[in-house]
Amino acid sequence: MKRYLSFLLLIILVFGACSKNKVEITTEQKLAMADNYYGNGKYAKAAVLYDEISFERKSAATAYATMRLADSYFAMNKFTDARLKYQQFIDGFPDHSNAADAYFRIALCLFEESAKPSLDQTETVEAIEAFGVFLERFPNDSRYPRALEYVRRAQYKLIEKKYQNGYIYYKMKDYSAALMYFDEVIALGNTDALDRKSLYYSALLHQHQKNHEAANEAFMRLKSRYPGSKEVKKLERRFD
Repeated sequence: MKRYLSFLLLIILVFGACSKNKVEITTEQKLAMADNYYGNGKYAKAAVLYDEISFERKSAATAYATMRLADSYFAMNKFTDARLKYQQFIDGFPDHSNAADAYFRIALCLFEESAKPSLDQTETVEAIEAFGVFLERFPNDSRYPRALEYVRRAQYKLIEKKYQNGYIYYKMKDYSAALMYFDEVIALGNTDALDRKSLYYSALLHQHQKNHEAANEAFMRLKSRYPGSKEVKKLERRFD
């Protein structure tokens, strides 16, 4: 028993000595280590240190560390985590010089999180709204054209969603619902594959429902916009 107590006391003394000799790393040193990891593409290791610094909330480096933490998550394609940290940066430092970066990246994260057109498009809609906030707040930012392009791409995904909804209802033989979606795509007035295929199905379904005037109108628009297309050739015999 005495030997056991002596051994236990020895362990306590050793660990106590180690803790006394432990060197505390300053915030500046920790930040330098994090930047080094980040610069070498070791984003996971950098994120750990940036998170520690940002959590302290008493250093002049807090804003920088929070932004870098978000950037680290973004570089690792952890878009939800990145978006939350960019929002935390904006909430904590709304007038910071990097605020525009945070607003742009939030919108970009939402765009990257958005699902393919056949699935729910909540994040796509939110991305359009977030880019809209960026465009309104920073009209002179050099990324203004890029933001507009992302908005265009996001909006096109929503159009694809409409077309795919129409096609699903067409396959389900719910022709009225299908026509509603196809007509919404046509009403946009774009000249592209989605418009062409929507006109094709619109003409086909209106004819099936014996709405000959609407069917002929859809066919003539299809023939005028896309002469020689396979959709026109498929319908020519029906309408001629």
